[in-house]
Amino acid sequence: MLRDIAAGEGRFGVVLIERGFEVGGGDHRFSVGTVAAVERAWPTPDGRVLLLARGQERFEVVRWLPDDPYPRAEVRLLPELRWSREHAEILAETEATVCRALAVMSEHRSDTWPADVELADDAVTRSWQLAGIAPVGALDQLTLLRSSSVDELLETTARVATEAVDLLAMQLPDDPA
Repeated sequence: MLRDIAAGEGRFGVVLIERGFEVGGGDHRFSVGTVAAVERAWPTPDGRVLLLARGQERFEVVRWLPDDPYPRAEVRLLPELRWSREHAEILAETEATVCRALAVMSEHRSDTWPADVELADDAVTRSWQLAGIAPVGALDQLTLLRSSSVDELLETTARVATEAVDLLAMQLPDDPA
């Protein structure tokens, strides 16, 4: 697959596996994903290749093709989200919510983004970045990827980030004070 990516535009599709295994076939994949562009590749001494890739566009699978030699599909790109000045307030609220969630999560997990992570100036890109760094699971990320408007993306990001913090509180033992 890497040879084909390198010989082409350096882009590939990424989808989550709903059921099954990544290797060996027999998996069932979700139908929404991201086109990722390779920004850098590092060969390792053991023959593997590490990739740095950035998601660029969302797509929906129209039809899965035979997995020969790797999963392939016919896809259609999903429309880009449109920004309006009316979204400015919800963007600010969502950013504050995600930053609070990151701060809380960082007290209990080491794999979170810092609450003061630098975000893009472009509002739509910033909205997607907030969705990407929100401390939520893969299925919530998939829900965010399916958003059809900036309002939906931001409202859902704030909701799932808040729910993640609420769930964390239920998982922690009671304070023996």
